[in-house]
Amino acid sequence: MANRTKHFFIPEKVFIEKAALDYPLGEILFRKFTQKNIPVKLMNSIRVQTLPGKTSAQKYRQAKKILAVSVRKTLTFATCKPSAHYQLPLSTSCPGGCEYCYLQTTLGKQPYLKAYVNLEEILEKTQKYIDDNAPRVTVFEASATSDPVALESWTGSLFKTIEYFGKQKYGRLRMVTKFTGIDPLLKAVHHNNTRIRFSLNTETIIKKYEKRTPSLEQRIKAAKKVMEADYPMGFIVAPIFLYPHWEEDYLNMFKSLQKHIGKQNKNLSFEFITHRFTKRAKNIIKERFPETTLDMYEKNRTFKWGQFGYGKYLYLPDDRKVLESFFYENIKKFFPEAEVEYFI
Repeated sequence: MANRTKHFFIPEKVFIEKAALDYPLGEILFRKFTQKNIPVKLMNSIRVQTLPGKTSAQKYRQAKKILAVSVRKTLTFATCKPSAHYQLPLSTSCPGGCEYCYLQTTLGKQPYLKAYVNLEEILEKTQKYIDDNAPRVTVFEASATSDPVALESWTGSLFKTIEYFGKQKYGRLRMVTKFTGIDPLLKAVHHNNTRIRFSLNTETIIKKYEKRTPSLEQRIKAAKKVMEADYPMGFIVAPIFLYPHWEEDYLNMFKSLQKHIGKQNKNLSFEFITHRFTKRAKNIIKERFPETTLDMYEKNRTFKWGQFGYGKYLYLPDDRKVLESFFYENIKKFFPEAEVEYFI
């Protein structure tokens, strides 16, 4: 089994875009990796054409060991419903191997990690979005296409971004993580403008499908540290699965969470997302995880067209009602002061 105590990502191979060396962070990362004897290759442009391995499964596993360091050229931010107004692209992908992850399809054949070195330019664009929308508050999601905590020990970008938002009157930051290397963020001056959320699930789901990620207990302990640093806190329970003994497992998750962080917590939020999949996602997942036991049987689902022009297979309406009732009832029981932002 993968080591679940590892707090941050150590790449086996690094590709650095030559233009990234024109930025201070690019130079710093080049120096850090070479000092640690991690193989570094300079490239004119970042696109790893050929990933090691013969099968899709082998290529995927190898890609998760690769880090590309580049300049973020697209500074138009995508929308990010329902969690925020816009995505904030600090990095791409993550070292975890969650079988169900929507990034399986979003990133396609290039699932390796990317770190962007032009943070100042990204934040300048962020400021324009904030100014254009003022005096309304604009909310940004830093985890839409990545888990930025996994790279924080290398880049420090999340710390700087949190402190940037700490000075904003009309800007707010949100991020979610499964990883526990959050100690560098605990001293950031956030002024309650950043909400840090942890992605949770039952131990059954974590062990089966969330490969190379910390355990439920490790995530909850890290969340307690964040709460003690007075950050606005949140939890995303996703994806929610129906399986034998699901009620007992999710109850145990709530009990463990309440045991560590307490029952009365103001400024605590929850988001609930039931499992869904697309036809394309199913095909890619089966290629990368040939022995997967993920429930992707269309006959047990209902088909619904999405906002981006493709359809998803969702749980049947009656099943979703059962799940929604269960989670709302238990939030009231375990965390009566918490806000449920959405259930989808």
